[in-house]
Amino acid sequence: MSSQFPLIRREIAGVSIEGLVQQGGTPVFVYDASVILERIEDLAAFDVVRYAQKACSNLAILDLCRRQGAVVDAVSGGEILRAEAAGFNATGDSHPIVYTADIFDLQTLDLVVAKGIHVNCGSPDMISQLGERAPGQPITLRINPGFGHGHSQKTNTGGEQSKHGIWHEDLADCLSRSERYQLPVTGLHMHIGSGTDLEHLAQVCAAMESMATLVGPSVTLISAGGGLPTPYQSGETHIDVEAYFDLWDAARKRIEKTFEHPVGLEIEPGRYLTAESGYLIAEIRAIKQMGNNIFYLIDAGFNDLARPILYGAYHPMSICHRDGSMHRESRQVVVGGPLCESGDIFTQTEGGYVCTRELPEASVGDFLVIECAGAYGSVMGSNYNSKTLAPELLIQDGQVRTIRTRQTFEEMISNETIPDADKAS
Repeated sequence: MSSQFPLIRREIAGVSIEGLVQQGGTPVFVYDASVILERIEDLAAFDVVRYAQKACSNLAILDLCRRQGAVVDAVSGGEILRAEAAGFNATGDSHPIVYTADIFDLQTLDLVVAKGIHVNCGSPDMISQLGERAPGQPITLRINPGFGHGHSQKTNTGGEQSKHGIWHEDLADCLSRSERYQLPVTGLHMHIGSGTDLEHLAQVCAAMESMATLVGPSVTLISAGGGLPTPYQSGETHIDVEAYFDLWDAARKRIEKTFEHPVGLEIEPGRYLTAESGYLIAEIRAIKQMGNNIFYLIDAGFNDLARPILYGAYHPMSICHRDGSMHRESRQVVVGGPLCESGDIFTQTEGGYVCTRELPEASVGDFLVIECAGAYGSVMGSNYNSKTLAPELLIQDGQVRTIRTRQTFEEMISNETIPDADKAS
């Protein structure tokens, strides 16, 4: 196991795990701000870094990205309002907030029109619906180039089995719609999935050039989308960001040469910015033998971190012993949560196959740390089994701040009612 993911861990970003638990309890999400800032800096060669907030949308995380110069992507009306609550303007240079989706629900369409939010249209119908309400507004088109790639079929966002984007063969119809409503197409966006490698990326760049040529010189910006890989296992490495940029920059320059005017280059990272910053700390509450398997059962479940049950996602794990031990024999264990659900297992592969993980011997009361949990963790949290949502802590410059308190039971049921409750009583 690489030292990148230690099996025994005593601290996170210089703060003791015991201290973090004392402040937040368990389970608790913890983020290291320095990692997020470093990842934004990695992408400084791009003209615009647009954070895909669906990965981790806590207001403090959004504010951190904003202060570092990133703008934001929103995939719902709620995310538009969340971005504004974190200090982003609705309109301005580089479109501080862009709405990217495949549909408009009625409430979001009202919001987009009222605030003048720039729209990245993912379906022909969106063009017509926006045009009827806000003719003359510039738009971006998200194109599905006809192929995709991802670390899981569920994260593949291109090809004919994906619902995302405008099918590449429908571009002419979309341009006709945009012309009808005088919606200039000023940008093109392509994102084929999470975990894209350079080979697939070269195909995307070629497809982008082809689509841009069909749209014409109204295009002033192209978006590389997101999907930059994140290392979760020992032996995996970060993608060569310089090579990633060079592929897109070369495509951009060829488009500029064709159009004879500058074209901006945007990237839309989500998981890349936050995944490695995040940790989910849980307490081991039971250890038991089931035939040949030893189970470490913790007080966090898929209501806190759903990636393993959704994609069979692998997360590195480590143990923090309460007695301060740094050396223990290892054992093969299954790590599971508290939920009344057989799938509540953190060590599983895609398809729900339970597997074991080599971890140090531990005792009830020790802490288990699930690492690389900063993307698609807290944001996918649920109240399944009437579990309250876990709190979130942010470590920055050695200071630990609570950026979301633990949900209370009263908050969880606050919008539920029993009809005619007074009469029933």
